[in-house]
Amino acid sequence: MQTRKKYIFLTFLASWLLLFFFGGDQLRRLSFFSGRKAEARRNWPRWTDRSLLKNFADPEELQRDGDPSLLSPRERRAAWLSVYKSSRCRMETCFDFSRCERNGFKVFTYPRERDQPTSESYGKILASIERSRYYTPKPEEACLFILGIDTLDRDHLSAQYVRDVDEKIRGFPLWNGGRNHLIFNLYSGTWPNYTGDLGFDIGQAILAKASFDTESFRPGFDVSIPLFSKDHPQRGGERGWLYQDSVPPKKKYLLVFKGKRYLTGIGSGTRNALHHIHNGKDIISLTTCKHGKDWEKHKDTRCDKDNVDYEKFDYQELLHNSTFCIVPRGRRLGSFRFLEALQAACIPVLLSDGWELPFAEAIDWGKAAVVGSERLLLQIPSAVRCIHPEHVLAFQQQTQFLWDAYFSSVDKIVHTTLEIIKDRLSPHCSRSRFLWNTLPGGLLVLPDFSTHPGDFPFYYLQHGSSPSEKFTAFIRVVSQAGSLSQPILRLIQAVSGSQYCAQILVLWSCEKPPPPSGKWPQTTVPLTIIQGRRKPSDRFFPYTAIQTDAVLSLDEHTSLSTSEVDFAFAVWRSFPERIVGFPALSHFWDPEQGCWGY
Repeated sequence: MQTRKKYIFLTFLASWLLLFFFGGDQLRRLSFFSGRKAEARRNWPRWTDRSLLKNFADPEELQRDGDPSLLSPRERRAAWLSVYKSSRCRMETCFDFSRCERNGFKVFTYPRERDQPTSESYGKILASIERSRYYTPKPEEACLFILGIDTLDRDHLSAQYVRDVDEKIRGFPLWNGGRNHLIFNLYSGTWPNYTGDLGFDIGQAILAKASFDTESFRPGFDVSIPLFSKDHPQRGGERGWLYQDSVPPKKKYLLVFKGKRYLTGIGSGTRNALHHIHNGKDIISLTTCKHGKDWEKHKDTRCDKDNVDYEKFDYQELLHNSTFCIVPRGRRLGSFRFLEALQAACIPVLLSDGWELPFAEAIDWGKAAVVGSERLLLQIPSAVRCIHPEHVLAFQQQTQFLWDAYFSSVDKIVHTTLEIIKDRLSPHCSRSRFLWNTLPGGLLVLPDFSTHPGDFPFYYLQHGSSPSEKFTAFIRVVSQAGSLSQPILRLIQAVSGSQYCAQILVLWSCEKPPPPSGKWPQTTVPLTIIQGRRKPSDRFFPYTAIQTDAVLSLDEHTSLSTSEVDFAFAVWRSFPERIVGFPALSHFWDPEQGCWGY
């Protein structure tokens, strides 16, 4: 019994000694020194082998991950909730579909306040909406509402920042907590954190925002738009820079970047590391510290050399002569560089973690851009070198398509935003991603006509479909004589002799009625007379009498032979997505009348 007690006592004593040796520090802080918790936090971490392992980290750095100026996840969440109080909004919960059922998809813009200036960019957005087919001047007909207050720049340090927006919008009788409203924004937050704070409560409004982060983006409700400058064209815009004589796709440089380097604050981490991939040969990565008022106060040992190297290359020349362009985040997630690279057919290499890409709901960016990670910057050169030349060319072609279809003007950016929202109202008849990402694009393929690719000649070859084997000849007659002239008769005979002609339709747009059926020539194909409305647009109307995919549109004075008609149709069958034709009219100068004759 004595021996058993001795073993129990020794075991108990050994346990206490081990516990004291390995966990005594924690026990003292938890049990006996609870009043000194704040001091313990400041001294974290506390190593038991402090004499052997030196602590190289600043304790304050360990308390916050990354740049000390960055917000913690909890702080970012709190800032986000202050802006997006209706963070669970979806079209089904925060949008009144009944307003759209009455009059269709109509958009109303609030009257602009006289005492409140509007930026050039916001003026272009409003003008694009007011020129669109969806605009209505009557608010009772509207499905969607656009504020007259300029909400593009919500950086309170900006001269274009509009104050007291909350107070103003609450006074609008149509506001209704933001329901069925669309708010445009390009810049949010300010130095040093550049959060998504807009400075007012958007309520249940849809937010069309640049530099949207995935944490605050509400899928299926908000719309991510690109960041564009005030000089971005209102309509039309320049075409892309990729031409037929620029293939094969290999250019002088493989990968380039030229831009600002932030010495402190958010966005500085990625740009400060870009010099590591510069080799001075096929990879050019140039940064400059020379920006801002007090850049010299924060300059580091690399600044002077970087500034000298920066001036050795022209930015536009690099865009023209590079295959890939690095598009890192700036202070905010998006940058002007994104659209510049698209236009230049320089494949964007995106280094902006957490960025909801523009119109990603409709656009497949995996076919036009390389999405990288800021933490894996050093792997980017080897990754782009592995892309096959055929894929490089496909990427470049897709950048040109996306630029021309959706981004080359403010009109296209605004209309794409509206069309995406319109598609959400009727998901069963909305455009597929295939239609959005294939020529001619979602803005030209209207779901009101069809959502099936087989109904459009643009997609025949891609789906392995064969174009129509016959065509309909459509002849528009506007002669004031009201009789059949010799040119009309010769044209009908020439067209009817074509082996590909299925029928002839004559659009009679004269004041006098058409001749009786006995006056028309005998043809081997059906000849139908249609009474027109004497409008030039009549020839483009989808008449039910047309039974073929191909239509040969002709004027009464057109002079063509049967062989020329056959050749034109054979060419069209090879390119059914294109318009194929001949010079419009034969013309001559009449000296007696002193004018051109046709």
